[in-house]
Amino acid sequence: MLKSGDTAPAFSLPDQSGNLISLADFINSRALVLYFYPADFTPG
Repeated sequence: MLKSGDTAPAFSLPDQSGNLISLADFINSRALVLYFYPADFTPG
């Protein structure tokens, strides 16, 4: 389980247009924020 401050694992996901986007695509960006939210209608 990841904790706050952990390094994110490498992953790729499709964007809204179906293009595959990888975390590595942003590795040299000035800042990157990853936010994960719980599923809809779940407590938390």
